[in-house]
Amino acid sequence: MAQSTHRTALSVRHLVGIKELTESDIQLILDTAGQFKEVINRPIKKVPSLRDITIANVFFENSTRTRLSFELAEKRLSADVVNFSASGSSVKKGETLLDTVNNILAMKVDMVVMRHSSPGAPHYLTKHIKANVVNAGDGTHEHPTQALLDSFSIRQKLGDVAGKRVAIIGDITHSRVALSNIFCLQKQGAEVMVCGPKTLIPKHMASLGVKVGHDVRAALAWCDVANVLRIQLERQQIKYFPSLREYSLYFGISKQMLDELDRPIVLMHPGPINRGVELTSDAADSAHSIILDQVENGVAVRMAVLYLLAQL
Repeated sequence: MAQSTHRTALSVRHLVGIKELTESDIQLILDTAGQFKEVINRPIKKVPSLRDITIANVFFENSTRTRLSFELAEKRLSADVVNFSASGSSVKKGETLLDTVNNILAMKVDMVVMRHSSPGAPHYLTKHIKANVVNAGDGTHEHPTQALLDSFSIRQKLGDVAGKRVAIIGDITHSRVALSNIFCLQKQGAEVMVCGPKTLIPKHMASLGVKVGHDVRAALAWCDVANVLRIQLERQQIKYFPSLREYSLYFGISKQMLDELDRPIVLMHPGPINRGVELTSDAADSAHSIILDQVENGVAVRMAVLYLLAQL
């Protein structure tokens, strides 16, 4: 398969976070994803690139989109796939993370794709195992492939990420998507704003070089792209706002709000959407939205990540 002209290999053996990637790494992944997107739109969607590679999907947290996307990417590359779910495993009996993974590696697995509720779990793994590790989300820390597919989607829609204004709107405190996106967008030369209730934006956000706002209409007027995040009620141990109805009233986005802007903007969401809370149905399904494109692009981006890591 043809490689990008400016770089032929990643500078890292693992994808544990965007923070560890260089701008060249990001561009190489996105360029390679563009080539794989062509592949998955052909009548025959499989390539033999990882025919001799075995990949374990090790998910300690529930996931639908990310897990299916990785599994499809692996199968499109002709890899052998092993799926592991903590809910029906010896983890319930007290087995440690390292013991669980080492037992899987004893079955001669080459790569581990892992989602875990503890921030830093994938980083811990890289220090103890030889297989390549891909972080599919670690707690509220990072979700690197989501950020990469978001950048790829912006690039496909607007031509480039550099110079674009991106507003990340919603539950910033509990979102691993927000942090990965901030790192990824800034490394490519985009301006970033976070917007939401004061209770859902960490105090350190301004130190990351992003704008901080609390007015959704102002954020929409400022940005080229609005990436709207889900209210993560399952991670909230206390009440951060009075009710979902009040959140929707002050921070929800409708098609009418988008249509009233003086120029079209791009609407994104990593899913799953709380329809009627952060987005109305007519906004999510409008011409502004590239939410389903993000899902398709996720497979191509994850194919690119797996392919490039397997070369190292």
